[in-house]
Order: sequence, then C-alpha cells, then structure tokens
Amino acid sequence: MTTCIAAFFLDLIIGDPQTRFHPVALLGRLIGWLDRFFYQKTASPRVQLVAGAIVVAIVLLVTWNVVLILLWGLGKIGNWYVSVAVQAMVLSFTICPRSLAQAGTAIRRLLEHHNLAKARQRVGWIVGRDTENLDEGEITRATVETVAENTTDGIVSPLFYYALGGLPLAVLYRAVNTMDSMLGYKNEKYLYFGCAAARLDDVANFIPARITGVLTVVAAFLLRFHWRRAWQIMGRDAHKHPSPNGGWAEASVAGALGIRLGGYNSYFGKTTFRAYMGDPIHPLRARHIRQAISLMYTVTILAVMLTALAWLGR
Repeated sequence: MTTCIAAFFLDLIIGDPQTRFHPVALLGRLIGWLDRFFYQKTASPRVQLVAGAIVVAIVLLVTWNVVLILLWGLGKIGNWYVSVAVQAMVLSFTICPRSLAQAGTAIRRLLEHHNLAKARQRVGWIVGRDTENLDEGEITRATVETVAENTTDGIVSPLFYYALGGLPLAVLYRAVNTMDSMLGYKNEKYLYFGCAAARLDDVANFIPARITGVLTVVAAFLLRFHWRRAWQIMGRDAHKHPSPNGGWAEASVAGALGIRLGGYNSYFGKTTFRAYMGDPIHPLRARHIRQAISLMYTVTILAVMLTALAWLGR
C-alpha cells in the first residue's frame, strides 16, 4: 500500500527523469537491439511473426528476471524503508501523470498565447500525425486524445498490474507497452514482425481500459463535469475506436467535456478518417486541455486509492 502511494508522490514531485539510464530507456535499447538482430526484410510473413514473438519472449523474460533479482537483493538488505523507497521509485517509472500534464500544459499555454507555430511543433512531439497545418481546435483534439488514451496505458494499467502481482507484473506491463510503442505499427516492416507485441498489448490493456472509462465517469462526477453524458457517450462510442481499448478513455472524456474527438488525421501526407466520439456541443478550445488533465489526475488518484485498498485487503 505504501509503495503505490509513495510512487504517485514521487512522480508528482520529480516526474519522469530524462536519462539514458531510465528503466524504460534501457528497455527501449534492448528492444531496439533485438529488432535489428531478428528482423529480416526478405523473410516470409510466418518467419517474421515467429521472430517477433521471440523478441517479445526475450524482453519479457529479461524484464521479469531483472525485477526478481532486484527484489531478492532488497530482501537480502532486509531494511523495510530501503525496500519501499526503491520499489516506489521503480513503480513511479511505470506511470507518467506528471509527464502527460506537463506536455498538455505546455501546448495549452502556447495556444492561449496564440503561438500556433510553436504549438504545432510541440503537439508533434506527442502524436504521430502530421501537425504542420493544424488549427487550434485540431491541436486541442490531438492533445486531449493523447492525454485520455495515455491515462490507460500510462497510469491505470501499471497500477492494475501492480495490484494483481506487485512490482514484477507492473514492470512487465511497462515492457509490453514499450514493445507495442516501438514495434506495434501496421506498416510494411512491422505488420507481421510487430504483431505479437501489438496483440499482447491489446490483451494487457483490455480490462484496465474499461476500468479507466468507469473511473473517468466517476472523476467527471467529482469535478462537476457531465458525468451522465460521459457514461452515455462511453457506451455509445467506445467501440468505434480502431483500437479495442483506446476508445474507453477518449469517449468518456469527450462526453464529460461536451466535445467531439476523432475525425480526419494526416500521416506522412496521407489522410485517414477515424470515427467520431462524442458530440460537438462545445468547439474545441485550449481550456479543454486543462479539463482533460484535471480528469486524468483525478483518475490517477482514484486508481492509486483502489490499488492501495487492494494491497490493504491482502
């Protein structure tokens, strides 16, 4: 119980340190090395599928054993305070509310100062779509969608797995999510090679995504947003998202704020359409980024409380 609360406050105060020795950065380097070693452009789809699955298995095996060795070492030290401090620090690396808030707030402030050029550049740091021609509404939409969707895989999912299996499972989830972010693309290279990573991430987020949606409705109630509409829109639109999990947070946020997410996006000059979620009761404005961040932090607090209660129940 103490560990997850301490991890939340560590993230709140320190955030996500930008260092090459960050556990997620180390994971990324391992995944990148395995990618280069196992990927063969000329291999058949079946061979690429198997090679991608091997990469996933190696990353999970290495991650699991590193955490077990860490816990074994802490057990040998035998100091409760040291153990809680180290585990809280590692757990804080698996969640990112402060980073989400900082990214969103920076974009909101640029929009409020009518600096569209810089806002387009900054939103390009957190989304994969083309941002050169986005107006205020589209920049806001991209930011709100990112904050909402990352509330699941950057906050609720790690805490969910920590509640289930402690630090090893939380870090294992972060490895799964990192592999998906690096390999889970539907392009020529990763369509088959990254399939195992993408499907495993879908499975891992299935339950947490739906928990996030419900917690967002509760957060909307606590913040006096439109919680009934959040529940209604979540039930109506969550399934429209191309991801089996991404729509639960986005649809509930859209309903709570009375905005519409989804629409036309451009990727490398190619325009695609993503189904709308929510109703355009209010035009998208910079203030909606602040409201989305408020929802995200409230969901984080609720998730931390539930995780702490789960551990207390043990």
